[in-house]
Amino acid sequence: MSGIYIHIPFCKQACYYCDFHFSTSLKKKDELVKALAKELILRKGELQNQTIETIYFGGGTPSLLTIDELRLLIDSIYLNYFVSDNPEITIEANPDDLSKQKLNDLTTSRINRLSIGIQSFFEDDLQSMNRAHSSQEAKQCLEEATKHFSNITIDLIYGIPNMSIEKWNENLQTTFSFGVNHISSYALTVEPKTALASFIKKGTYPPIDDDLALQHFDLLMAETEQQGFVHYEISNFGKKGYFSKHNTSYWQGKSYLGIGPSAHSFNGKQRSWNVSNNTMYIKSIQDNTLPSKVETLSKQDRYNEYLMTGLRTIWGVSLNKIGTDFGIDFKEHLIASAKKFINQELLIIEDCKTEQGISILKPTKKGKFLIDGIASDLFILN
Repeated sequence: MSGIYIHIPFCKQACYYCDFHFSTSLKKKDELVKALAKELILRKGELQNQTIETIYFGGGTPSLLTIDELRLLIDSIYLNYFVSDNPEITIEANPDDLSKQKLNDLTTSRINRLSIGIQSFFEDDLQSMNRAHSSQEAKQCLEEATKHFSNITIDLIYGIPNMSIEKWNENLQTTFSFGVNHISSYALTVEPKTALASFIKKGTYPPIDDDLALQHFDLLMAETEQQGFVHYEISNFGKKGYFSKHNTSYWQGKSYLGIGPSAHSFNGKQRSWNVSNNTMYIKSIQDNTLPSKVETLSKQDRYNEYLMTGLRTIWGVSLNKIGTDFGIDFKEHLIASAKKFINQELLIIEDCKTEQGISILKPTKKGKFLIDGIASDLFILN
């Protein structure tokens, strides 16, 4: 079972915190969409004999594409790949793009899941992040979208400097009021070479407060649990039946194909990534050349990746799988390295309730906020 990710590298404007590949010029949009469709054809042999369970339009801002452009890409997948009877097909969208007409158009396509970049329902937060939509547009968008789609996830950002606990709680309660079944929530982070990093360095934006972010995270866990959400991945909360199938496939190490500039692919043993330049990408595809680099993962790389992804999920890291897939030395190393975090009540080893004899390493509630750092401390370095 596999998934296909399609990167749409266009945005109306640049969010101050974003370091993804995109362009605010739409001049090459037509050429790029044709190139995406052609790359799908050029790479169809990579997923032979595999069933496509998920299709994900990410970016950038995929909602900038017309319904005809989206249909072209989806049709190209159906023509060149074996797609399951009921695939999850997601499109990321910004509230300002989801007009009544756009939503009506989307309902006529195969798309069955919306990922809406709300980030906050407060005007000052949106302006401080240079988001293109307003608070009112966010609410109007959700009011209309929930009439057409039941499978909706929204993005929220916490840890914004000077955001009070009360204000963060109001963001959560507003989210719950719309009845969405999935939330992806991320701490505001400062990536190098972003406008946000420059503002903080110049002193025109407050530095990130980790203690505040932790308070927000704790409230997020408590309130979503009370509303019936399952905290199935560190940044993802879903009601039963509404977990992201596409993202779950990443965390469980399934194969996926990344189409478009800067998109990554994984086949279990190798990782590849396309050039992060729209012009170079288009020219290469037009010349029937894949604009990508390939890295073969070592046993240590695959082990480290399994730790990083597994510890972020409710499924944890199987000590039995470590022993079987990587060897007893890796298993013993992990158990020994994890002891200090177990003693600090940040990690726990528990028996799997569904499989007898399977021991699972996973974070405690206390350890979840720190899990990326914990995982990296457990890595085996070459």
